[in-house]
Amino acid sequence: MKFLVTGGAGFIGSNYMHYVVNKYENDIFVCLDALTYAGNYNNIKNLESKPNFKFVHMDIRDVDGIDSLFEKEKFDCVINFAAESHVDNSIKGPNLFADTNVLGTMNLMNACRKYGNIRYHQVSTDEVYGDLPLDRPDLKFTELTPIHTSSPYSSSKAGADLQVMAYYRTYGLPVTISRCSNNYGPYQFPEKLIPVVISKALKNEKIPVYGRGENVRDWIHVIDHNIGVDMIVRNGKIGEVYNLGGHSERTNLEVVKTILKQLGKDESLIEYVTDRPGHDLRYAIDSTKVEKELGWNRTYTFENGIEETINWYVDNQKWIDDIKSGEYKKSYVKSLK
Repeated sequence: MKFLVTGGAGFIGSNYMHYVVNKYENDIFVCLDALTYAGNYNNIKNLESKPNFKFVHMDIRDVDGIDSLFEKEKFDCVINFAAESHVDNSIKGPNLFADTNVLGTMNLMNACRKYGNIRYHQVSTDEVYGDLPLDRPDLKFTELTPIHTSSPYSSSKAGADLQVMAYYRTYGLPVTISRCSNNYGPYQFPEKLIPVVISKALKNEKIPVYGRGENVRDWIHVIDHNIGVDMIVRNGKIGEVYNLGGHSERTNLEVVKTILKQLGKDESLIEYVTDRPGHDLRYAIDSTKVEKELGWNRTYTFENGIEETINWYVDNQKWIDDIKSGEYKKSYVKSLK
């Protein structure tokens, strides 16, 4: 089979590329990425020599480019990781999130319809469900939880999900959706909580924590997430949504303190800052459906996953330094020489 994986140079997408390219040697994987600020060609550079890997530099908003690519490559399946994903950025500039996350998704599905009703999978987020109260630990998001968004980011992802299901019902496009909790692991752009904390702690810089750090997230290792996506793509029921959660709820403050403790840093580095507007209180995923139907289960606990993740960032500080200096933006151009 030939797969198109969009957003394949980003955090989750690049980890997915490493997983599937190495696991399925008889399948072809075309990795498409616009290489905007969070896309990093260095994340996938070591896949260049693989005969079942190909990179295409393109934006999913490029209607003509997407159409030409589909006509040329004749894909069997499309997996869409491409998205603007930082909540803070969506608050500052929401239009880009609608353009990429909604219209870009529709461009891909229009091409799927045009070129043979191609199998389509949408990678989404638990943030489309809104949030849960801190004093009700018994409550979790299920696939039947109504969409109730809080930010321009989550609204754009919800809008894309609604379009995906509309294309299934209206046009019969064979689709699935996965909604995951907060990911962590290698190659995460250093604007998200865990890589920010690690990189700042290593340099003994102040670590900003929103509010009192009481907001709760359910953490899933990126490898566990991608194993789940692969299972859904290959064996999921068409027209269905599947939740993928890590069963690892932690307050933001607990996460920060865990990292500081492993790095041998003092908690005095923590600096409480004004809370984010509309900050969701708690996320928690019920993964029962994917566990029972497809046999998915997490392989990482938060304890061993965060230890491995911290060690990766400690061993790959040049990766972070290249991002902060902007050097990483030259990686794709250099690969063409």
